Amino acid sequence: MLDLHRLQQFLAVAELSSFTSAAAALHITQQALSSSVRQLEKQLRVELFDRSGRQLVLTDAGEVLRDGARALLAASDALYRRTYEAGIAAPPAFVVGHTPAITADEVYDLIEPVRAARPDVSVTVRQLFPDAIAAALHQGSVDVALRRGVASPADLASAVIAYHPVRVAVARTHRLADRTAVTVRDLQDEQIVIWAPPGASYYTDFILSTCRRAGFEPRFVVNHIQGTPPVTAVVGTDHVAIVTAPAGQALGGRVQVVDLKEGPVAATQALWLPHTTSDLRDLLFSTRADG
Repeated sequence: MLDLHRLQQFLAVAELSSFTSAAAALHITQQALSSSVRQLEKQLRVELFDRSGRQLVLTDAGEVLRDGARALLAASDALYRRTYEAGIAAPPAFVVGHTPAITADEVYDLIEPVRAARPDVSVTVRQLFPDAIAAALHQGSVDVALRRGVASPADLASAVIAYHPVRVAVARTHRLADRTAVTVRDLQDEQIVIWAPPGASYYTDFILSTCRRAGFEPRFVVNHIQGTPPVTAVVGTDHVAIVTAPAGQALGGRVQVVDLKEGPVAATQALWLPHTTSDLRDLLFSTRADG
């Protein structure tokens, strides 16, 4: 069995790339830390660090252990919290994080099984930017996170739980605002608002691939306002945004959301800590989409 205390010490060294810095952060001597890591290597029968150069470098085995250690230690912390809360009969709570690409209305619908089955549970919904999700889950500040995506991160568990049809949002004065529906090809001469550049956001990559399948390279513009509902991105501009909001007027008539003919559907993915169980999370997954 792995010693979680030694594993935590190893992770500090791996993340700081220095025994000296890790020892200072852990408030122990460098000699004690070095001995602990050596004992871990002896137990595993592998070298975790290449110590031959001037800089400390993880071996292949060390990289595997580092990636798994984050999830294992986070799961241990989560189990500690759940056990303690059960012991003191703390009121159950469930914190759901979501990226700006998923609207608050969609989150409310997705957590409906939790609200219906467990009215005694306090549910908190928090908006997170995509690059903050893993840290929030590992730190225990959220129990499950929702994002647009399908790829599974290496140190998190995931499942696609819903699909939402996408539509086009434009300002009320835009030339497409009076259309009942548009096609993807109708957008080839438009500037499309995105929230992160290609490669940094699944949703941007999803929009990019949708346009390329329609036969054109999209012209993107990054939204300079982050954290607000996606339909707000087109207010006061001649841009278009790919959103999952319902068709019709939005923001008091300043925005029109138009149906997209034969448009794709955007996946909603749930992320959580591996090696953990949660009755409340299982209720959330009862909304899981097929296919």
